[in-house]
Amino acid sequence: MSQTASPPFHLAFAVTDIAETEAFFVSLLGCKVGRRAERWIDFDFFGHQLSAHLVDGDLSAAETNPVDGQKVPSRHFGAILEWQAWHDLSHKLQEADISFLIEPHIRFEGEVGEQATMFFYDPSGNALEFKSFKDPAQIFASE
Repeated sequence: MSQTASPPFHLAFAVTDIAETEAFFVSLLGCKVGRRAERWIDFDFFGHQLSAHLVDGDLSAAETNPVDGQKVPSRHFGAILEWQAWHDLSHKLQEADISFLIEPHIRFEGEVGEQATMFFYDPSGNALEFKSFKDPAQIFASE
């Protein structure tokens, strides 16, 4: 059976404040709100379903791994955007004075798998990575 598009994924993640989470994902990232209850809220995250679940207390920080001289959180999620949409979001985040864990930059410039990437935290401390590939056909390229 062939598909023309990948099915949407579902990801549940912990947050410490529902209102802050909603403001961040809706106002800054442009997500739409789906169903909600007192202790959780669903978002349309670029066509995928994110479920933010309220937890009592602080979240533990993710361990990091060295990648290209940067400390990349081992636990993170995000989206792969179209090239211009990634640049538009990068500018929007910079204008909003978001503190980047890893500043927006281009990896593998001029090579197979050339990509734009950036890391930042949501209000609860969840690490997010947004990336884009200069050539979307190279998302899974290994050489």
